[in-house]
Amino acid sequence: MPSPIRCLVVDDEPLAHQVLTQFIGQTPGLTLAGTCRNAMEAHEHLTQHPVDLLFLDIEMPLMNGLSFLRTLKNPPKTIITTAYREYAYEGHELDVLDYLLKPFSYERFCKAIGRYQPATAPHGPDEDKTLLLKDQGSLFKVPYRDILYVEGCKDYVKVVTATKTHLHHETMKEMADLLGDAFVRVHRSFIVATTYIKLLQTEQVVLADGSQIPIGQTYKLELLAWFKK
Repeated sequence: MPSPIRCLVVDDEPLAHQVLTQFIGQTPGLTLAGTCRNAMEAHEHLTQHPVDLLFLDIEMPLMNGLSFLRTLKNPPKTIITTAYREYAYEGHELDVLDYLLKPFSYERFCKAIGRYQPATAPHGPDEDKTLLLKDQGSLFKVPYRDILYVEGCKDYVKVVTATKTHLHHETMKEMADLLGDAFVRVHRSFIVATTYIKLLQTEQVVLADGSQIPIGQTYKLELLAWFKK
């Protein structure tokens, strides 16, 4: 059984601690490692107890949250939680996972958690990676090696495995970025796992399970380039 994602909340507002503690507690796969009121407390905690995921406020006493993040040599994956929109670009520059504007819902919280991908060894195989998905209010991990293809469906995507189809709130571009080189986009609405491609035809890709996926005109060159490798 995979280890839970250890979360640290850094915020000077008691209400924020209460909300995040509740959201973390009701989300499978997450565990609360601690709460801190400012950057100094957070630094001390991280020195003694490394965590996987940081929920970080910006406007705090003693030190701004983004300034604190810059001081960390190897920061954990970070989700910004703030009432201020104007820091969004700066947060993006620091490569944070997501930017949650207070007050945020549990659904929005889960979407942010869905962006978390565990750290892997530099040369670790893609098949060891997992995709964190939300299904009926619960979070669970789907190994990359189990995914046949992803299909776009308005504001959601369908993540299709040999045994089940999962609905996930994400864009196709975001999914393509998450999945990486082990997958190839063959259509505006389809991303397929390269390991399951059995046959490349003029207008479609046939997968090992028999699925027939259409090829979009604008993706043909990219697909052919992959197929000739």
